[in-house]
Amino acid sequence: MSKSTRRIVMFNHVSADGYFAAPDGSRDWIVQEEAVHKAAIEGMPETDTMLFGRRTYDEFESFWPHALDDSKTLPNPHAKGQRSEAMRAMAVWINDTAKIVFSKTRKNVTWKNSKLAPVLDPRAIADLKQQPGKDLIIFGSGTIVTQLTQHGLIDDYHFVVSPVLLGRGRSLFSELPATVRLHLRDSKSFASGVTVLRYSLAG
Repeated sequence: MSKSTRRIVMFNHVSADGYFAAPDGSRDWIVQEEAVHKAAIEGMPETDTMLFGRRTYDEFESFWPHALDDSKTLPNPHAKGQRSEAMRAMAVWINDTAKIVFSKTRKNVTWKNSKLAPVLDPRAIADLKQQPGKDLIIFGSGTIVTQLTQHGLIDDYHFVVSPVLLGRGRSLFSELPATVRLHLRDSKSFASGVTVLRYSLAG
């Protein structure tokens, strides 16, 4: 695959045993690390499009458009009672950024700057990466992450690992047809026990 102008970056919180959500879909087990929030905000100017599966889009749509108010802070959706300026900055960015949701069941999308795609067409995504613009990012959306990985379309994988064992839950990847080799580009650990691992496709 030729070098792309734009990259697709996957960013996901995962447990130490590899789950990105509890069996019921909850993520209140995520260990909060303010440095990760600040780094995410610093990276926002490099990205101009978000990719979603239907379930993750529904979760984002139920919270972020309604979270903004006149306060300088905003609640953390994964930590009840916690508010921060970082969350507010994130909310502004998420609401303003272009969003593409892949769904066969949704008939329309009304959230600001959203576009509905009934299927994930690998060729269309490859073409999108060649168009002028900044990087694309994907949160959650395990099914879409798996499909993009199958076609070698994700360039960077960012895992924020919480020091938690869930025992069971939703796996981020499923039914990959072959082993996918990754190259560790960077790792950083914090006193909270959170470790950020950044991988790219090997070779």
